[in-house]
Amino acid sequence: MIQISRRALLGAAAATLAAPALVTTAVTEARAAAPFRNDLPPAWYRFKLGSYELTIISDGRLPLGKPEPAFPASPPEEIRNLLTGSFLDPASATLEQNALVLNTGRQLILFDTGMGESMGAASQMFGPTTGKLLANMKAAGIDPAQIDMVVLTHAHCDHCWALVDAEGRRNFPNAQVAVSETDLRFWTDDANKKGPDFMVPFIDGAKKNLSAYRDRMVMVQDGKEVAPGVTAFATPGHTMGHMVYFISDGNKTVVNTGDLAHHQVLLLKKPLWEFAFDTDPKLSAQSRLRMLTRLAADKHPVISYHFPWPGLGHVARAGEGFEWYAEPMNLTTL
Repeated sequence: MIQISRRALLGAAAATLAAPALVTTAVTEARAAAPFRNDLPPAWYRFKLGSYELTIISDGRLPLGKPEPAFPASPPEEIRNLLTGSFLDPASATLEQNALVLNTGRQLILFDTGMGESMGAASQMFGPTTGKLLANMKAAGIDPAQIDMVVLTHAHCDHCWALVDAEGRRNFPNAQVAVSETDLRFWTDDANKKGPDFMVPFIDGAKKNLSAYRDRMVMVQDGKEVAPGVTAFATPGHTMGHMVYFISDGNKTVVNTGDLAHHQVLLLKKPLWEFAFDTDPKLSAQSRLRMLTRLAADKHPVISYHFPWPGLGHVARAGEGFEWYAEPMNLTTL
């Protein structure tokens, strides 16, 4: 039999009681010395559609500021109520910029380019948080020289100004550029430098970026394939040549809607509201309502350029408008 003395038992008990105090002292004396990190991680998101691989690439956030000027015909109180009802800041609206890279196994296709740096100070008209596409493409393992085609939903600054760099050199040296002929003509015509102040830099920027690819342009046509598996559908109004693209492989389809709707709350719940950057606001509203109705009926997943990152989700009917349902980020296939 093992004999344990009374003195040993008392010593063990004293050591047990003292241990928590020692641990507490050690934790209390620890101090975090790491600096805050204010930089953002690379933003890209990859998933499968049938045999295709799709990668959504962020060009960064595009702050609109106070939302009322962007929706000049809408009641300010209703704007505020809709935003606060969705837990969004009613004093500051922010849009994302979700470009798409499609790998069909035969072609590598980029849809829209983001803001870029081609127009110097004008490239930061919405602040310094845009122009991240090329860096994020690199982080996603995609070389701009591998892009076979850049397909534009339209020729606004945040969709085509990264076709070239500040010196006018092509950022996608081996790519064709696909755009509607209507947009190509309109946004490279100096006669259209009238109306809102933004028209001058928008046209100058489109001319600089599109002219660099003038020997390799592809004219997009309504209802026709721009590449195998990619079909364009006209949704005029935001620009007169604005297109959405149905991307299909087998029985799987995802729809890249570009700027069909800029805000996931305001222009879905109120699809007939007018947006200040529309060329023809009333026509844009009708195109939006028509296509959103189709998307809700077809139940195809949607990639929206300006909806919350990564802009992937579904549109569903909700009363006289629509509701946005974001796709869970952990899915690998659609």
